[in-house]
Formats: sequence, C-alpha cells, structure tokens
Amino acid sequence: MIELEQVAYGYGTGTLLSGVTMSLAQGSFHFLTGPSGAGKTTLMKLCYGELVAEQGSVALFGQNVREMQRDDVADVRRRIGVVHQDCQFLDHLSLAENIMLPLTVSGRALHDPSELQELLAWVGLERQAHAKPPELSGGERQRAALARAVIMSPDVILADEPTGNVDWEMSVRLLQLLVELNRMGKTVMIATHDMNLIRSAKSQVQARVLRISNHQVASAGADL
Repeated sequence: MIELEQVAYGYGTGTLLSGVTMSLAQGSFHFLTGPSGAGKTTLMKLCYGELVAEQGSVALFGQNVREMQRDDVADVRRRIGVVHQDCQFLDHLSLAENIMLPLTVSGRALHDPSELQELLAWVGLERQAHAKPPELSGGERQRAALARAVIMSPDVILADEPTGNVDWEMSVRLLQLLVELNRMGKTVMIATHDMNLIRSAKSQVQARVLRISNHQVASAGADL
C-alpha cells in the first residue's frame, strides 16, 4: 500500500528524518511512536503525499509520488483517510455537513442517504448530526474526524495522535473503532506517544510498533 525507501526530510538546515525504509502492507496495523518533535506528523504527511521526500522514494499504491500528476495525487488521496491531530472543521456547517465534505469536494454523493446515518451511528454521533463544531466535546470532534476520514471508504487510515486531547475512556473507544476498520481489511497506522494505548491494543489486534529514534524508523519489537 505505502512504501518508503531510504527517505530523508528536514526543515531549514536540520534533518528530521533520514534513511527511513518502511512499508504498510494491506490489512496491517501499525503504531508509530517517538518523542514530540521526532517527526511523526512529518512521516504521516510523507505517507499520504502532502510532503515529497528530499531523498529516497515514496510509493503510494505502486506509484512513485515524484512521478504523479495532479489527478494521480487526487486519486491516491481518496484511498487514504487521514485523521489530523487538530481535526479542523468549518464552524458554519453542521457536523453531518462537515463529515460529508470529502464527498462534496470530490463531486461525489452517497449511493444511499442511510449510509450517512449508519456512519454517524457507528461513531455514536447520530444525535449530534445537526450540531455545529463549537458545540461538540473533544471526544465528539475526534469521532467526527474519524467519520470524515472514512466516508470515502479508503483503503488506508492514518491517524495522527487521535487520542491526544481526550480522556482514557474515549481513547479506548476510538481505538476500538480503528480496530474494527482493520478487521474490515483496512490498513491502519496510528501515531501516538501513549504507551498505555498501545498496550491496551494487545488483546484486540496484531500490530507492529514503529519508533522514530535518531531520525530513523525502527521496529520497537515483536508483534503485540
């Protein structure tokens, strides 16, 4: 699905990532860890084509990012759902309208209006469908961000610190939703510094832990 080979990236004169080689296979589940500022978000952006590697190569679904045309990038990004750390929404739109934005922007529509209701029910937000983003709690916003990320039925879900601003109970609930997506055959990678979250996944999913250290990505150990 996603392959990085000897990738390097930095900001200004500083090197953030160097010699990164990794792959996300279909149906795999990964946690990405590392201290703040280590490059987790940057690596995520490289994995969905928001950034282009300074050195090395990134292939998304078999296509080299450097060789992609604009339409190719758009097609690939539809296959990757991203849950951003700040989960930005448009405050003048309802929750349902915000979740539908990826479809609206791409000019697509749901085959069946009930699909939206099913998605809202899956994340436990059916009662908040008409609420505006400022009216939502942190946990509700994170669940809405996940719903928005999967509404296009992507093959890969990349979640950047999805539990960073919620309590433990909500963290576990979000993890369970991501595990459910993985059981449906989706490839999942979660960037997190919460080792308790990783430990809690042990009984739910077979996952690999990747750690960014000294500008590189290495396996943190055996399967969970």
